[in-house]
Amino acid sequence: MAARMIPVAALLAALIFHPAARAHVPIVMNETEAQAPSLPPILSLRERAEIENRILAERLDSIIPAIMREQGIDMWLLVAREYFEEPVVASMLDAENMHARRRTILIFHDPGNGKPVERLTVSRYGLGGLFAPAWDPGKQPDQWQSVADIITARDPTKIAINTSDLYQFADGMTLSQYGKFVSALPVPLRQRIVSGETLAIRWLETRTPSEMELYPGIVRTAHALIAEAFSQSVITPGVTTAEQVQWWYRDRLLQLGLVPWFHPSVAIQRQGAKGMLEGAEIIQPGDLLWTDFGITYLRLNTDIQHLAYVLKPGESKVPAGLRQGLANSNRVQDILTRHFAIGRSGNAVLELARKEAVAAGLDPSIYSHPIGLHGHGAGPSIGFWDNQSPDPRGSGAINANTAWSIELTSYAAVPEWGGQRVDFRTEENAYFDGKSVRYIDGRQTEITIIPSGP
Repeated sequence: MAARMIPVAALLAALIFHPAARAHVPIVMNETEAQAPSLPPILSLRERAEIENRILAERLDSIIPAIMREQGIDMWLLVAREYFEEPVVASMLDAENMHARRRTILIFHDPGNGKPVERLTVSRYGLGGLFAPAWDPGKQPDQWQSVADIITARDPTKIAINTSDLYQFADGMTLSQYGKFVSALPVPLRQRIVSGETLAIRWLETRTPSEMELYPGIVRTAHALIAEAFSQSVITPGVTTAEQVQWWYRDRLLQLGLVPWFHPSVAIQRQGAKGMLEGAEIIQPGDLLWTDFGITYLRLNTDIQHLAYVLKPGESKVPAGLRQGLANSNRVQDILTRHFAIGRSGNAVLELARKEAVAAGLDPSIYSHPIGLHGHGAGPSIGFWDNQSPDPRGSGAINANTAWSIELTSYAAVPEWGGQRVDFRTEENAYFDGKSVRYIDGRQTEITIIPSGP
């Protein structure tokens, strides 16, 4: 039958009564991906909030002092408005504060001499006890003057604000807010304003031990949903279309109380057909299926691409040429991850990996990126699907304690398909600890099989 439709009543019941994992048992990082893994228990919203708030407090306590001192910045000013949160401020809101309120201004100040970094909020509403209230509108009704008074009293050497032409994550200070801020600030202090670009990137890209304890379970959840999508419970060859599988993902996530960070992709490569077939195209025996799927859960994101093959009648395994194609992409993955090194730019890793892969007779295209609090995360890119040359966005240095989507493809002529050139896309999430890259929940090394009959 076609992709299953989930009744509205069942969706509501699942959302309200879905059992949470009362005794949470973490899934450990594993280099070997489980075949058709079981879906881990999904936490309730309250349980998620408790975890999110605990990790946010840990991040603020540990990452902020480290990156401010690393970059030699003694004050960092962040500004957001309700429903117009910049990426860094959005990542600092606790689980009960879904948006900034009115105008929310955050100030980090490092007084030096080993003293703790101050965390202040110049706003009418607090932020979950994570920032100390620093504005009394009854005494000083002008919010920007209050900011200027705070800065003047602390006399910082550098005042970082989030402005960046290159990185969207670090360009949160709008023109109107900047104008109000500078107008209130004493003239001598205006000369101390600097870009907080690197602070923003370092805050967003850095993964903590607590986050990495959670991440394998989050990736396992995505792996389990892909395995379910690429199965006979969802796909009936000759009936189900590519777009029905896409919308099955969306309905399944709604049922579980989870969200995607992009609309899932499903496409078909077929012997004798050019390119990727999508949309209303019906899945047939002999098709090579591809999916790109990502979720946001506990504030962390996944971004995964897998392949599946629909057996023809009489077939019991994937044709050797297709198996070799995935093995080629796995080999490119190995080459790429070997070239990760602290301080090496994304562009340098791209160049080294491509050179080695091409010399090995492979035909690669590499377009990997950081992942974490955003799906396409902060940090240096390693190639783009439409640009395999150095790019300004890949000029930044790779740092330890960062998570990555190892995203790439390799092309190969498949003998069983008359030498047709086939695209073997793959993407798995990994962690770089400063020494080596490890997959968070393994990687696909075998093409998933979907039987064509009962």
